Amino acid sequence: MLIRVLNAVLVGILGIVFGTLGTLVHSSTIGTAQLPWGIVVALAALGCLLVGIRLLSDSRLYALCAAIGALVAIGVLSQKSFGGSVLITSSVIGWTWMGGAVAISLIVVAWPRPRQPQREA
Repeated sequence: MLIRVLNAVLVGILGIVFGTLGTLVHSSTIGTAQLPWGIVVALAALGCLLVGIRLLSDSRLYALCAAIGALVAIGVLSQKSFGGSVLITSSVIGWTWMGGAVAISLIVVAWPRPRQPQREA
């Protein structure tokens, strides 16, 4: 039981790290055409983290803890700081980051576990 709680806390911290790093890079662009590579990388990284945790564990608990950690980090970092600066702006990229993170989290946690092939005796 203690191992499950410790693992849940660790993947929750990992979710916080991914949510924080995704928030920091989600608005990055490249070139004069302003291609938004940051949002693609941030959402892909969060999706890979959650899918990887879900595939490696036997329950939804760990993926749920990582998703909650990421969404809490995104929610906290979306608030105005004391100096008035904002990391997640009210733009298409900002709304895509917040909505995409929620959508990916819901899909990965709610997705049913694939059936294991039955061996014939």
